Amino acid sequence: MMEIMLNVLGVAFLWFAVEYCLRHQSAESLDEASLIPFADDPEVARRVEVATGKTINAVAPEEPRAGWINMEI
Repeated sequence: MMEIMLNVLGVAFLWFAVEYCLRHQSAESLDEASLIPFADDPEVARRVEVATGKTINAVAPEEPRAGWINMEI
């Protein structure tokens, strides 16, 4: 019986901790955060936009500057 009570208290604590951490988040900000992994690859971002219908603010990868090269060490 004691184990069940401790398990229930543990689940309740976890629930309230997550609710406390997400209290200032809106549905829009959470939805936008779920699309962040696709923002650095414009091609993948376009495919996800077509599949989901949600706009992703993709950022093109930084181009190497003139005179800068990749060196093998």
